[in-house]
Amino acid sequence: MNVTIFFKGGELLMDIRLARLEDAEGIVRVCTDAYRHTYPGIIAASHIEKTIKEFYNLERVEREITDVSDAWNGWFVAVDNGQVVGAAGGGFTADSVAELFVIYLDPARKREGIGSRLLTAVTDDQRARGAKEQWVSVQKYNDMGIPFYEAVGFEYQEERPAHGYSEEEGYRSLRYKRRI
Repeated sequence: MNVTIFFKGGELLMDIRLARLEDAEGIVRVCTDAYRHTYPGIIAASHIEKTIKEFYNLERVEREITDVSDAWNGWFVAVDNGQVVGAAGGGFTADSVAELFVIYLDPARKREGIGSRLLTAVTDDQRARGAKEQWVSVQKYNDMGIPFYEAVGFEYQEERPAHGYSEEEGYRSLRYKRRI
């Protein structure tokens, strides 16, 4: 297990690491809170709740912590004073092609560098597994996610219907990639 610990003056500030089962409730909380914070005005409330119910439930997150593979490289967490304040995960979609599938932070903890540290942990893991490029999808009009991805070197590639939605629903994803 790869552990990254940040210190300031000998004091533990943040622990960025692969998730353990005891982190599952914190991952669910962070992802649920962040999803509800990010998407009002972009996605209908019913779709927000449907996505949370499907992806950010305790049973699924616990399974995703223990069932790690090339397709799903596991959850990485940012833990501050024993509290999960961020979570991210990704996997491979082809040989040497990785994807960041999810990254969310406690809405009260944005702009502290936590997202960048989580992305670095996921990227380092994917690079060690042989990734040469990394992709991410971001909901169109997501004014929190798009600037972050562009700031860390992702470049816009295309727009397409958002995963899990029909063309008629009108939700669009922007696809970005970067060399790693």
